[in-house]
Amino acid sequence: MPALRYDLLSTDGRARRGRITTPHGVIETPIFMPVGTRATVTGLTPWDLREVKAQIILGNTYHLLLRPGPDVLQRAGGIHGFMKWDGPVLTDSGGFQIFSLQTDRRITEDGARFKSYVDGKELLLSPETSISMQEAIGSDIMMVLDHLIPSTSDGAAVQEAMDRTHRWALRSLAARKFPEKQALYAIVQGGLDAALRKQSAGFLTQHGFDGFAIGGLAVGDTREERGSVIELNADLLPKDKPRYLMGVGTPPDLIEAIGHGVDQFDCVLPTSIAWQSTAFTSTGRVRVSRRELEFSDAPLDAACACSTCRTFSRGYLHHLFRCKEPLGPRLLSVHNLAHYLDLMAQARKAIEEQRYAAFAKETLERIDRHEHGDGKKPGAQRGASAPEARHEIVLTREGQKAVRDRVLGEIMHPVVGPRAEAEILYAGQAGLRERLLAPDEHGQWSPLVLFDVGMGAASNALAAWKISESLAGTQARPLLIRSFERDVGALTLALDEAHASAFDLTGPARDAAHAILHAGEHRTERTRWSLFRGELPESLLRAPDAADVVFWDPWSPNSNPELWSVRAFSALRGKCGPRATLFTYGAATSTRAALLLAGFSVGVGIRTGTTGQTTAAAVRTEDLKEPLDLRWLERLGRSSAPLPKDAPVDARERIAHAPQFATPAAPPA
Repeated sequence: MPALRYDLLSTDGRARRGRITTPHGVIETPIFMPVGTRATVTGLTPWDLREVKAQIILGNTYHLLLRPGPDVLQRAGGIHGFMKWDGPVLTDSGGFQIFSLQTDRRITEDGARFKSYVDGKELLLSPETSISMQEAIGSDIMMVLDHLIPSTSDGAAVQEAMDRTHRWALRSLAARKFPEKQALYAIVQGGLDAALRKQSAGFLTQHGFDGFAIGGLAVGDTREERGSVIELNADLLPKDKPRYLMGVGTPPDLIEAIGHGVDQFDCVLPTSIAWQSTAFTSTGRVRVSRRELEFSDAPLDAACACSTCRTFSRGYLHHLFRCKEPLGPRLLSVHNLAHYLDLMAQARKAIEEQRYAAFAKETLERIDRHEHGDGKKPGAQRGASAPEARHEIVLTREGQKAVRDRVLGEIMHPVVGPRAEAEILYAGQAGLRERLLAPDEHGQWSPLVLFDVGMGAASNALAAWKISESLAGTQARPLLIRSFERDVGALTLALDEAHASAFDLTGPARDAAHAILHAGEHRTERTRWSLFRGELPESLLRAPDAADVVFWDPWSPNSNPELWSVRAFSALRGKCGPRATLFTYGAATSTRAALLLAGFSVGVGIRTGTTGQTTAAAVRTEDLKEPLDLRWLERLGRSSAPLPKDAPVDARERIAHAPQFATPAAPPA
């Protein structure tokens, strides 16, 4: 008997209502699978998962291979005995984690070689070792090892990765020892190329896999591009086997994909975004750390029956996050997973009752909106006069127009103005023009990747964009701008006809900014600018490449402390190339300490106007013009200045042992 049986119970258009039977239980589909990467769904117990009606969870082969390792898991009776979860488990193969390592791995036909983050040993993750580890884990559904690359890569690279994925899939199938106990899914690849997607599905469906996944999405593509690929691939997959969309995504993503015939989903978003104080609700996203909720007695979501919504008020949840109490993320994680799983239950019922199209339309109208509950779909414009507008135009003390956040009370670029700060503190200090005009460290004219964190009204990104565009016709490196922002209200307001010229949003720059708002991307022969919307660090993980330059320009630590934390900078450090440099207006001791604790070398940045010192950071100390030296370290030892709130207890000792303090630095000239 096979390890998995799929029964198609009913359909409504392309949408499917099914049932998967595994050795550890039945799964009603469509279904969302909470992500338990390291044999735990972060902060939650198996009893919490049962309460929110989880039917299957996901574990990760890469992380479980490194810790606790196959011997511990086998001794415990696999992941079920180890974490005390008695329901079905699906394990990813580790392909996405290998992809995320960027510069710290080497892929050959054998597999992926990488260094363990636990002990530094070099390991090989091959199709055979991945299957062997998944057998030690004892998952009900295993995944083949695939070669994942950005979905927007060029055709030759996509073809090469797809062909390797096919060869690895057959090796995974041959390596499986217990087909009666563990099912195995293949992964369809092919980037955004319809012909390659058809080729991949056609090849894999000729072989004896128990189910099929749609992979290689949410790694650089837009929502529209993703939807086209999902619709195409779902139609090419067998009707009598499960279909799994990997790593996607938001509730609207799931609703749309169910309409295309997808059965299974996973994503870290509902739990990771909970740690950023954000909840998915029946009327859109709610960020409970916002000050206007301080006195709210309302439940998080009046339409939700989870224990968080039945018991606690928005005001109490706001208090937990303001106090950095770990109970806050835990309660939001419970709610977010309950929201996702209830959405799946509603979808199943709608398919059974032959009303899925109406259900999807009504649901998307309610939830496909900004996280602040303003009733607008992502990218929708609002004028400055809209009664619920979060942002407004104000005049600085110098008489320049600037954008003010009404909730936080903060003004963008309040002293030197947006244009000067962008051109001097960020693009100028980074030496962006000079870096574009010189080959990389390998003598190649490869693209230069810029991470623009805190896009705001796009002043920094556009300063970089204009420098790149001015080099047309010369030998220069292409520029890839990756902007990260959760709320595009500031840019929407700046693009209003009454204000656009004040923000230098005219001509081609205005066209580029409009494209970012409405399509999430703008391309020219020299420059590609993409927007990654959402919360850090989750949105950082979606960036398909490593940063060479970082502009770090979110709201201040007082208003947005999570983006000035060790956790945030550590996530960024993992996405930086070997010669990356970072520039930010912040110069507080806690900011510099957080950067040092995250593994950056840190120095003094330029001084602009009356802003005093700024901060520069780099992967290599030698790339800093004025690194912090032993004098700063001595002052830190005598100072009572606060460290970042998530600093470890031995933070000062760790900072003292940072490589840049190993020898005294020469005083700046």
